[in-house]
Amino acid sequence: MSPLFIIIGVAVLLALWIILAYNRFIALVNRAKEAWSDIDVQLKRRYDLIPNLVNTVKGYAAHESGAFEKVTEARARAMGAGNLAEKSEAELGLTGALKSLFAIAEAYPDLKANTNFVELQRELSDTENKIQAARRFYNSTVMDLNTGVAQFPNNLVASFFKIEKLEFFELEAGEEAAKKPVEVKF
Repeated sequence: MSPLFIIIGVAVLLALWIILAYNRFIALVNRAKEAWSDIDVQLKRRYDLIPNLVNTVKGYAAHESGAFEKVTEARARAMGAGNLAEKSEAELGLTGALKSLFAIAEAYPDLKANTNFVELQRELSDTENKIQAARRFYNSTVMDLNTGVAQFPNNLVASFFKIEKLEFFELEAGEEAAKKPVEVKF
């Protein structure tokens, strides 16, 4: 066997490895884009449900205008958020505002019995579940991509083709917020 055949064989294997690594990165990037699209669809559905929910609760609790304004402002911030970090923070604020809206609804038995409110609440709950599933899929895909970008020797291919790590989409309060005790006011 001549050294020329060995060099050609190594070069072919190296080229095949680079092609396979690159294609894997492209598949992961595209899967992450698809997963983000799924999240975006569910968030838009959520944004569409919120005005109907607010209007239904307004009919029963008109004097709770501060809570309605908070929900409306939080929705506007979430819809206008630019990057992923802003989106995560805005969605966290919207979730908190919606929780306060549902807390208000608890004080009105007639509202809780209203079929329109119950249906909107069910649809919003279903949408929240879909957002969580889409978020888990997105974050799992991002984890796979980020791991590939960081691992040697794949990181050489990633840096050569300028494939970068993506941010996770978090909707929970940070670890510090989770450790704080819940404040109850009467």
